[in-house]
Amino acid sequence: MIEITESFDREKWENFVFSHPEGNIFQTCAMADVYRSTRNYGPVSLAAVEQESGEILAGLQAVIIRDAPGLVGSISSRSIIIGGPLFTEGKKGLEALEKLLDYYEKFLHNRAIYTQIRNHFDTGTSKNTLESLGYQYEPHLNYLINLNRPAKEIWGDIHKPRRKGINRAEKIGIEVRKIETRDEVKDCYKVIEETYKNVRLPLADISLLESAYDQLSDSGLIDFYLAILDGEVVGSRVVLKYKGLVHDWYAGSKQEINYVNEAVVWHMLSEYAGKEKEFDFGGAGHPDKPYGVREFKRRFGGEEVNFGRYEKVHDRNKKELLNLGFKAYKKLNLARVL
Repeated sequence: MIEITESFDREKWENFVFSHPEGNIFQTCAMADVYRSTRNYGPVSLAAVEQESGEILAGLQAVIIRDAPGLVGSISSRSIIIGGPLFTEGKKGLEALEKLLDYYEKFLHNRAIYTQIRNHFDTGTSKNTLESLGYQYEPHLNYLINLNRPAKEIWGDIHKPRRKGINRAEKIGIEVRKIETRDEVKDCYKVIEETYKNVRLPLADISLLESAYDQLSDSGLIDFYLAILDGEVVGSRVVLKYKGLVHDWYAGSKQEINYVNEAVVWHMLSEYAGKEKEFDFGGAGHPDKPYGVREFKRRFGGEEVNFGRYEKVHDRNKKELLNLGFKAYKKLNLARVL
């Protein structure tokens, strides 16, 4: 018999995620700890367990995000599942997945307007189950770069215009380094915040990066990078690391300074070459919709994949309000920029 539980053995969960072929940092207890200490974030951790053996058959780590507390939060709340749910192979695993998601929706109980599942792997085996439960699939691109080789080979795959940008960044004196103290998380966040404002997108509170630094740094699961020109921070990037996968999480750069992103990405790729397995560019948008940085990512020569996303709306009226609010947010920020 399969039981769904919110209370499970932490070590068993971590072993399940680590040993799973598609296990990733976003499904770990460590990431739940990060979310728990982040303003307007709340983790959801559920496991489907075989009662007789105690074996975990499926697991789900989600985060409920609100843009603000109170009323604004209630009409902006959404639940995001990144790199999950995870489940064992075969009929038993799919049965556990179905029961897990049934329980998950009851558990939400008006806490989220919609759920979005951001896939990190091919979901061919679970697609029918997810769609039967009302999750709608849409394509979403990403680029993956093989790191298990010398930096020279990675350089050879980078398109010529991108290589020129990297060389020009070096000539004008852009230097890249990891942060040295927790206080420098503020420097990282400041330039990321500026970038998000420029593209008119909402950004998580700084407590997300501060919590990630506190929870993940000592175990080597996160790196923060700064790009510096003439003593000023002009760019930053934050990556998560787990089982050889380097995930490009947050990035920002000064709009008026050229070649910053080229410099930081190449610095990371060359540093991780031969030490990690794969660099995940963190998504490149819907193939049929404009996405500003898709071309930038593509020209680093990685493999294009289309694992897609799933979405299920739990409250359509609030979802329409949320969409209208997001459009108003973008217009308001555009007015501020102009």
